[in-house]
Amino acid sequence: MFDSVDDWLIIAVVAGILFYGSSKIPQLARSLGRSVGEFKRGRIEVERELKAEQAANAAAPPPGPAH
Repeated sequence: MFDSVDDWLIIAVVAGILFYGSSKIPQLARSLGRSVGEFKRGRIEVERELKAEQAANAAAPPPGPAH
């Protein structure tokens, strides 16, 4: 019955209109967009920190043999 993503998207939009009303939908979409953008910025920052840490570890000399 609901095999494709398009079917679920239509149901979600209709449910959103029923629950929140048509005036709240743009506000919800804006806040969702901001949240996704913030998540992406956070993910990029974490990836950048991991790459910097890997570069620092690669540049450090390996530990010498234990005596």
